[in-house]
Amino acid sequence: MFTLKVDQEIELQLFQPQDSTKLYQLVEENREHLREWLPWVENMTTPFHYDSIISIWLRQFAENNGFNVGIIYRGELVGSIGLHQIDWHNKLTSVGYFLAKKAEGRGIMTRTVQSILNYAFMDLGLNRVEIRCGENNNKSRAIPERLGFVKEGKIREGENLLGHYHDLYIYSMLARDWLRFSHQ
Repeated sequence: MFTLKVDQEIELQLFQPQDSTKLYQLVEENREHLREWLPWVENMTTPFHYDSIISIWLRQFAENNGFNVGIIYRGELVGSIGLHQIDWHNKLTSVGYFLAKKAEGRGIMTRTVQSILNYAFMDLGLNRVEIRCGENNNKSRAIPERLGFVKEGKIREGENLLGHYHDLYIYSMLARDWLRFSHQ
């Protein structure tokens, strides 16, 4: 099983089939908090929905085409982060993440994204990582801004969320910039 130790408090673990109920419960407890920014939340209404998506994530990992992992903070599942499909020709991917409301404000996501960037650039040899955030999702946008990503622009009406379109900001980090930023 794939795991990645972020630090003494945080570990990332590849979701397994037996995690579907735990993942469902996490999303259910945070549904109102998450639905504001994540369009998939509305469709994930039973643990069974997570059974099928976890098997897709495991296949994606086995095919070396990204992954989705649980964020374990002090032994408790508090969120998820993943590398979406990897474009191996261009050596790029994007990162998506969410965190439970009760886990916010502890630097968990910032440390987790740092670890994912190290993995993407150092272990996978990627050149570019993108993060897309809702224009008004200030907490999510703070992560790439804090980590030195370049805000490349706005994708107008880039996502349908609860029946209306909203704008997304796209941020990028290049391997050479991450090496400079992470060694400051």
